[in-house]
Amino acid sequence: MENPADRRPTDIELLAALIGAGSASEAATVLLQQFGGLRALLHADTADILACRGIGRARLEVIRALPELARRYYSESLPTGEAIRSPADTEAFLQSRMRHLDHELFCCLFLDNRHRVLRFDELFRGTIDGTSVYPREVVKEALAVNAAAVILAHNHPSGVAEPSQADERITRRLKSALELVDIRLLDHLIIGDGRATSLATRGLI
Repeated sequence: MENPADRRPTDIELLAALIGAGSASEAATVLLQQFGGLRALLHADTADILACRGIGRARLEVIRALPELARRYYSESLPTGEAIRSPADTEAFLQSRMRHLDHELFCCLFLDNRHRVLRFDELFRGTIDGTSVYPREVVKEALAVNAAAVILAHNHPSGVAEPSQADERITRRLKSALELVDIRLLDHLIIGDGRATSLATRGLI
């Protein structure tokens, strides 16, 4: 027999616990039905959320705080000065920082020779379908923090995490530029909706 303590709470139960007492369960049910799930709810317009029965400003503020709370939780999976524990930690961290964005963002995770985190930088911002990446700027930032290795990442706002030919080309250019100053490119992760693709795993680095 399943132990009730081991049962995972439903989305409705979790949301109800967070937004408070009274009619919380009913309000959580209405919200999730209205928006079709937690992710859509957390990115919904303020006016649309307030239009739902049982939702006032106090509950709205709780809902608005949840994505930021999750991002801060996952950011602590790669604290500055600590070594990367696993590829899964890196992926979770990058997903939390980039998955929700409606524009393309190119980021670098700078590491020392023991793969300890030196800095995470958001270097280039683009539109919904692309961004311009300049290898010279990546090399300059890597040298500024005395990095020995770099992990690149960028998101695809479309949600599709497959690398494009342009992604492969810029990865090769960045790898060559970094090698000139003895800095290793460990990976380039494409962040999509709920998944990430590693170019290193694909044999493209």
